[in-house]
Amino acid sequence: MAQIILPDSLAERERRRIERRQNAAIAELTLPEVRRILITTLLGAAVLSLFLWMVKSVVIAAVLGVIIGFYLRPLHLYLVEKTGRPSLSGILTLLGVLLPVMAVLVYSYEEMADVVAYASTHQEFIVRKVDAAMQRIPFLGTARAGDMLGRSVADATAYGTRLPLLIRAALKDFTISATIFLFTAYYILLEAESLGAYFASKIPPRYERLRQALEVNVRGVLYGAIYSTLLTQTLKSLIILAMNLAFRVPLAGALAVVSFIIGFFPIVGSWSVYVPVAIWLVIFRDAVGSALAMIAIGTIVNTVFISTYLRPKIAAERSGVLNFYWMLVALITGVYTFGLAGILLGPILIGLLKAIIDTVTAGSSWKLLESAEPDIVSSAE
Repeated sequence: MAQIILPDSLAERERRRIERRQNAAIAELTLPEVRRILITTLLGAAVLSLFLWMVKSVVIAAVLGVIIGFYLRPLHLYLVEKTGRPSLSGILTLLGVLLPVMAVLVYSYEEMADVVAYASTHQEFIVRKVDAAMQRIPFLGTARAGDMLGRSVADATAYGTRLPLLIRAALKDFTISATIFLFTAYYILLEAESLGAYFASKIPPRYERLRQALEVNVRGVLYGAIYSTLLTQTLKSLIILAMNLAFRVPLAGALAVVSFIIGFFPIVGSWSVYVPVAIWLVIFRDAVGSALAMIAIGTIVNTVFISTYLRPKIAAERSGVLNFYWMLVALITGVYTFGLAGILLGPILIGLLKAIIDTVTAGSSWKLLESAEPDIVSSAE
């Protein structure tokens, strides 16, 4: 039996050459290679810094566009099957979600504008009602306290009349962010698979296990955080709506929408709606029992139970990555550190940290061994 050693193919020789370069020591680099590495690194850092500075004002809009695009892909793929036209399906998908949202926002704005207009023309009546309510409180029943609160109400109504001007001033930034959001979501709907394949092809095989861990963890915490946030915000807004209807509060629907939107921002939450409504019940309805009931239900159910317990619990279960405690830490500290974007950045950071720790401390190293394969040997008689 004779052994025949087949010559290496061109692809095999190129693969081995790349492996030798990847395993080469720094001392083996030539001066032109070092110069090329330095120039490429400095140029890349400069370009990346300029890019981040350029998009800093629309980063949140782009991230939300990516997330919404991925979450709307099932609907998009369903429409593609029905229409056979990906572009038209992407437009219909976005319109099906955005049109109802815009309708609700326009309705809420119109309702609030009417309230502001009424308050601006009835400031004296409002001040008298506030002063009368203050007189019924023993330790605040002084004319000075009533006058002070009355002036505060007048200032608040005056500020409300400036809201349309403030909205117009912020319209430019909103338009830019909305454009980035829409086009990013549309791009993800159509090109998600191509993007995934492109980024996967740019990661060397030696980092494959780390890449998989990062992908699984980030996808899990994002899904859990977004799902739980949207679900709990909807639940809290429905509770606000039910209390407003039960206590016959005007603008019940608009206040529920405001509660849904304002709950995404740090510090403020649904309490920014039910506390002022409770004060309104005391001042204009003399309904102390209803006001106390609204504050008790809002505090115990919305603020304590849903925000502190239910939201991280649902997020942890849906993510399959973090437990209740770490998801609670991620949501609370993320929001208070990064603001609105912290709803996503907090869970992502802890998810990335967990992926790195789990991968590095795994039984086998996450770096794939790079050993040259033996020559192809075939035997013939």
